[in-house]
Amino acid sequence: MADHSEVAYTTADGMDYPAHEQTYEGFLVMTKYGTISVIVLLALMAIFLT
Repeated sequence: MADHSEVAYTTADGMDYPAHEQTYEGFLVMTKYGTISVIVLLALMAIFLT
């Protein structure tokens, strides 16, 4: 069997943390506005479709 005692990603070089953080911030913003949009859509459906 192969020796798996060392985790590869902990020793990887060249990690682009600023790009990672920027992508995560974008994900959080899109999640926030997406959730708000769905709530507004459901509220409008409840008002006008009943």
